[in-house]
Amino acid sequence: MAPSAPLPLRSRAAVAAGRAVAGASKVARLGTGSVVGGNVALRLDPGLLRRLTAGRRIVIVSGTNGKTTTTALLRAALATAGPVASNALGANMPPGIVAALGRAEPGAAAALEVDERWVPAVLEAVDSATLVLLNLSRDQLDRSHEVRKIAETWRAACAAPAVQRVIANADDPLVAWAAGDAAEVVWVGTGGWWTLDASGCPACGGRIVFDADGWACTACGFSRPEPSWALAPGHEVVVHGEERIELDLGLPGRANAANAAMVLAAADGYGIAPAHALPAMRTVQSVAGRYRTADIDGVSVRMLLAKNPAGWQEAIDMLAPPPRPVVAAINARIADGRDPSWLWDVPYERLAGRYVVATGERRHDLAVRLRYAQVDHGVAESLDGAVAMAAAEGDDDAVDLIANYTAFQDYLDQVGREP
Repeated sequence: MAPSAPLPLRSRAAVAAGRAVAGASKVARLGTGSVVGGNVALRLDPGLLRRLTAGRRIVIVSGTNGKTTTTALLRAALATAGPVASNALGANMPPGIVAALGRAEPGAAAALEVDERWVPAVLEAVDSATLVLLNLSRDQLDRSHEVRKIAETWRAACAAPAVQRVIANADDPLVAWAAGDAAEVVWVGTGGWWTLDASGCPACGGRIVFDADGWACTACGFSRPEPSWALAPGHEVVVHGEERIELDLGLPGRANAANAAMVLAAADGYGIAPAHALPAMRTVQSVAGRYRTADIDGVSVRMLLAKNPAGWQEAIDMLAPPPRPVVAAINARIADGRDPSWLWDVPYERLAGRYVVATGERRHDLAVRLRYAQVDHGVAESLDGAVAMAAAEGDDDAVDLIANYTAFQDYLDQVGREP
């Protein structure tokens, strides 16, 4: 790839202005400043994203769940070969991407998390990129497209000349269909087990049947591609059906093992072997507050984020074994989606055998759902109260917290964000 050309004066001025505004936002404790700084920079130079991506190796990560964690793992893997720019804290639309690239070294590779709705627009601004497609499921439907519509936009984007390679989840029919027209696809078997959003075939509208061997449409024959990389039981990755790689990550859960398999395949495409990528990936133990443990009034609280039904299913899988109590927090602000009816699609029945405390602005909606799931539960108005109530039902002064997006951000502000 050709080295990046020096930025023109207007672009340098836009980057400087964005940094200044972001810095002021941090000083005023109004957030990281990435979005507001990026907005200012783009207002001054609308073509800044194209100029900042020119001459870089670009890897774009997108999907409904796991984008931020996967991007953090990818950044660690790519950094074994040189400097990497990344918006790994989750500001995943053009302003946040511009802010991250504006701070980067010229020519540094870029691991970019991109909101699933913004993938086509970002690809229009880059010359060449690898695209990592994780999954698609319902999320914020009061302001987002149905997943089938997003899959259609992805399918058109994957066929664009800028897409050098696609790393695609073979176990998600929507992703498999979206990646189908790409010039080069590396299929990864993640063993995904959320199927409620992909029962209709995206190719013909027929019925997709899932079984132990994968999935297939009963009408047109569209079926699971054979993966080159596959997550196996025991959190091992099998490469080309032969080599077995033990992940041994610093992050919990099957979902993060699947994310890591996607990252290994992407890094391999850039000549970074698993033997070099994995040690760096194992150093990632907390991502933007996810999976960290905080102390709240003497109680050890492990913090998990879950934003939608598929994400809650994965988060429940990460909980410590029963009878560890759980605090579950639900808000319904703009960033969460105003409609909390999705709670009825979450398998809260799997929380049986634990004491669960519902909190957050929509705690009573959650309590009704827990009652129907026959889960022993209580309700608390504040995080402190919820943690104390849950800990009183446990035996080791430790609880697990699962919160949706704005509740999670509120609690990070309360316990203190990591530097």
